[in-house]
This record gives sequence, C-alpha cells and structure tokens, in this order.
Amino acid sequence: MIITTKIARLLGTAGLLLSASLASAEVVVIVNAASPVNSASADDIAQVFLGKSNDLGGNDVVAVDQSEGNAARNQFYEKVVQKSESQLTAYWSRLIFTGKGAPPKQVGGDADVVDAVATDEEALGYVDSSAVAEGVKVIYTAK
Repeated sequence: MIITTKIARLLGTAGLLLSASLASAEVVVIVNAASPVNSASADDIAQVFLGKSNDLGGNDVVAVDQSEGNAARNQFYEKVVQKSESQLTAYWSRLIFTGKGAPPKQVGGDADVVDAVATDEEALGYVDSSAVAEGVKVIYTAK
C-alpha cells in the first residue's frame, strides 16, 4: 500500500513536469535565412496567414501552414492569429465559397515547414522553437 502510494505520487509529479514542459513550448515564426525580413508584428503575420496580405515590410512572402491537428498549429493560430480551429475553418469556408481567397498551403509538421522555408526565400512559416534549424531565422516568438 505504501509503495503504491509512492508510485502514484511519483507518476503524478512526472505528469506535472511533462505538462509544464509542454505548456512552455514556444511557437516561433520563421523565414528563409536569406530573407531581408528580420522581424514582424503578430498582426502583420496574421494578415499574411489570413490571406489579407502577401508582404512583410515591403517584401513578398508566401505562408506555409502546418496540417490540422499539430500542436504548433493550434498554438500559432490561438496566440498570433487569435482564432480557434473552428473559427479558422469557418473563415476559410466563407472566402472559398465567395471566391475571395484560399488558405495557405499545408505541408505537414515542423520538419516539413523548416524544409519548405529553408528552400524558398519568400516562405513564411511557424514551428515549435525546438525545431528551428540551419537555413531559417526566427522573426517572431509567440507569447
């Protein structure tokens, strides 16, 4: 009985630590390392991902989105664009139906976004901060 209680406490503590580390994961917005864009506001980035703009600081950009269900996608849209998945679906459904827009290209997860951004000087994407790699640079950190 005492051993069971100690194991339960240990597992509970491990779960809290895991939850804390997952909650502290940051989503960052990235561009190609050669891009002249060095920073951007959340509003400017949101405008690009909502199809309302295709430039940052006078430089052409193309949004690269993650597929639905990715944790980074959910955090990005919640913190930067300030829309839930259902709000985003409704937003794009209206624009597609009226012929006024199309959502950004979806490529998969963090590694796919890093690859796409590293190979395209106009690409703009977002990833978990732990996924940042050579060939890209961070221009915004979601808080």
